[in-house]
Amino acid sequence: MWELIQANRRKSLLLFILMGIALLLIGSFAGAALFGGENGAMLGLFLATILWFILTLISYFSGSSIILSISNAKEVTKDVHPQLFNIVEEMTIAAGLSKMPKIYIINEAAPNAFATGRNPDNSAVAVTAGLLARLNRDELQGVIAHEMAHVVNRDVLFMTFAGVMLGSIVIISEVFIRGMWFGGGSSSRYKSKSSDGGQGQMIVMIVAIVFAILAPILAQLLYFAISRKREYLADASGVRFTRYPEGLASALEKISSNTVELKSANKVTAGMYIANPLKKKGHKLSDLTSTHPPISERIRILRSMSKGASYLDYQQAFAAVKGKKESIIPTSELKEEKITLRSTTDQPAQEVSKKKTQRDLGDLMMKVNNYLFLTCVCGLKMKIPPDYKKSKVNCPRCGRSHDVPLEELAALSGMIASTNK
Repeated sequence: MWELIQANRRKSLLLFILMGIALLLIGSFAGAALFGGENGAMLGLFLATILWFILTLISYFSGSSIILSISNAKEVTKDVHPQLFNIVEEMTIAAGLSKMPKIYIINEAAPNAFATGRNPDNSAVAVTAGLLARLNRDELQGVIAHEMAHVVNRDVLFMTFAGVMLGSIVIISEVFIRGMWFGGGSSSRYKSKSSDGGQGQMIVMIVAIVFAILAPILAQLLYFAISRKREYLADASGVRFTRYPEGLASALEKISSNTVELKSANKVTAGMYIANPLKKKGHKLSDLTSTHPPISERIRILRSMSKGASYLDYQQAFAAVKGKKESIIPTSELKEEKITLRSTTDQPAQEVSKKKTQRDLGDLMMKVNNYLFLTCVCGLKMKIPPDYKKSKVNCPRCGRSHDVPLEELAALSGMIASTNK
């Protein structure tokens, strides 16, 4: 496992350096184009270096908070979803972590999940309400195990760094290009110079624009390529924790059949999710531009693991499905281990109506938002928002009057305030 972590750290450092170089080059070309000459290039390089340093500090100390915030994730207590907390506790022990990650729920119907954090002692797992409403216990355990594997393999810091750096490259490129477009470039400056100087500056301007267009694309391709390998590795590690490949395979199958848009996801955070949240129905992304390996392929690999749950078992299944000898796991980890597969812990799956799924999803979202639930004697469950001020509420079905525990509602409002700090 240590060799695995070290290999991941080397790849993370390489990506961090390459993205930093791209950021510095954008700054240098933009400076030369906007301010002219070597002095302009040096000024742009200096400003980009300062920006890189600031972004590195932000990524390290606050990157996960930023990712969780832009994903609209809310930290929840065990009361909101006891089973989720129980599974995270189980996988914390299975993964050998000393501290349980914080748990967040995203108020969206699309099923998905991601992990973030600075290190295993400062990490978080975020799942959507749609994921919790659709998966059974074994499937949810498979997803959580996959996300815990990202924490154990030290992927979370890499993904946070890469996400913030990629976002910065995209923003700087767009600002530069828009500035040139709406500002009309520097035509007046060209006219005041000699023809040779003006031509040289024009060449620099063209190179800067081309690089500003290509840099975000190249950074994304590099980010996606390494992200895809990490997804395979997290699948392999997650299966070791659960010893039940079918749980994750079935979960991925349900996630891939989703047609609901995950509104809080964007190009920067897409690579962090267990499945590509930007993929739309009827639209297949190429392997080159996708943030993830094909889900159908991942499912086939998992369902080919009939002998055991070791890294060697996964590598053999990977090679059989892919039809090539590409090693997705460091050679030092490919050793004979007897990790037997377990049977399912769930009862046989029962057909759940779409109406019940939607109702459960709605209830869960209200729990996340700290609604108070009151059950009338007629059987109707009433949902009281935390900012409700009246002391009485009437049942819309039978008309019975109920006392509203305003102190409990006030406590829930306090929970919202403390969570959002």
